[in-house]
Amino acid sequence: MKMILTAIRASVVLMLICGLIYPLVTTGVAQAIFPRQADGSLIESGGQIVGSELLAQSVESPKLFHPRGSNAKYDPTASAGSNKAVTSEDYVKGIAEKIDAVKQENPNLNDIPADLVTNSGSGFDPDLSPEGAKAQVPRISRETGISEQQLVQFIEAHTKGRQLGVFGEPRVNVTELNMELMKQVKL
Repeated sequence: MKMILTAIRASVVLMLICGLIYPLVTTGVAQAIFPRQADGSLIESGGQIVGSELLAQSVESPKLFHPRGSNAKYDPTASAGSNKAVTSEDYVKGIAEKIDAVKQENPNLNDIPADLVTNSGSGFDPDLSPEGAKAQVPRISRETGISEQQLVQFIEAHTKGRQLGVFGEPRVNVTELNMELMKQVKL
């Protein structure tokens, strides 16, 4: 009986530490040091929350930059990759369809960056390579009337380098880029 009571006490103490104290302390520290990030890096426009810089959003407008594809159709309750092998007929067919769609939107594009035709692993990756963003410049220029040079400068201003100068690749957050573009174009 003594062992059972000891086990129950240990369980209660560990539940309090792991289930209450630790989450409250980490949340408190995060809110104190990084309040914006702890709240989800939300993007506001006109006093309303319109997205998060951590999540891609579905974009249909030809006037905006398109993010990487999503197997989950940008539904946060269905985050997942396709789990299709690169040798899968469905995968190859899907890539071919995406290449056709990109060429239709961007007829003068010869070199299509891979991230324009491959899906994000999580389905919500908001980042695109600078090349992927620049490949969309002629279409956006044609649709918005903004010069290609101005759009390239806009992309370069929003390009983030490698993390700590070493990790990852240069990237452009499409959600942030589109929010800024909408301010410029008044969409």
